[in-house]
Amino acid sequence: MAAPRRDTRGIVNAPELFSRVRFRRRLPAEPLRRYLEHYWLIDGHLPEPYTTHVVPHPSVNLVFQPGGGELAGVGLDLFSHTMLGDVRICGVQFRPGGFRPFLPEHPVSRWTGLRVPFTEIPWQQIVGPDDEDARVQALDDALLARDPKPDPQVDEAMEVVQHIRTDREIRKVTDLGLPVRSLQRLFNAHVGVSPKWVILRYRIHEALERAATNVDWARLAAELGYSDQAHLVRDFTQTIGVPPSAYARSAVGGAPE
Repeated sequence: MAAPRRDTRGIVNAPELFSRVRFRRRLPAEPLRRYLEHYWLIDGHLPEPYTTHVVPHPSVNLVFQPGGGELAGVGLDLFSHTMLGDVRICGVQFRPGGFRPFLPEHPVSRWTGLRVPFTEIPWQQIVGPDDEDARVQALDDALLARDPKPDPQVDEAMEVVQHIRTDREIRKVTDLGLPVRSLQRLFNAHVGVSPKWVILRYRIHEALERAATNVDWARLAAELGYSDQAHLVRDFTQTIGVPPSAYARSAVGGAPE
């Protein structure tokens, strides 16, 4: 039976987040799965402000909470969100390359680095129901109503990103075996960031996930295609804000529901 992924890639100090709120992932309706990774839902009550941080995937998200909806393009920097009081958030994470069929008028790069109000789906119909299944159904209904059309370029973009994601041998753009300029145009239109950016971001995601384990950083740097450990430490520190050793001391285990 299909299930949403349970890894914590991209979430900074995931155990702390999971200890404060309920975080779940849910699969969308079958016809939407070619375009969407999953829905993500957060609920809880926080008497004090709590800020969660995420190293963005090369994905567009739609985020709904009481008061409004938001289109979050691929984030170039660490994504931070502060929660307080009664929390109810419903999010849609699209597959890298999978968003454009739902808003085809613009290249996906139009939204890169931006978080803008999204009013085409009323937030009330998404976050209003108390029942979780009803919220998931509301997301399904709203996205299916947009009637995304198949597009060979969308499929190609998603395929290339998945190749980068799963094949550690892909260390530079030329390793993909496709014309670099064609790839750049494809990614600008359908992913929102360059192929090189995606390669580097997935390296950091893996390093972030493994930082909580007793990892040999020199070996991991070599596995991820870095010329030496210092380059990995530099990229990690620039992205997360602290060096791997400091992050590892604060992060322990944890997985979403």
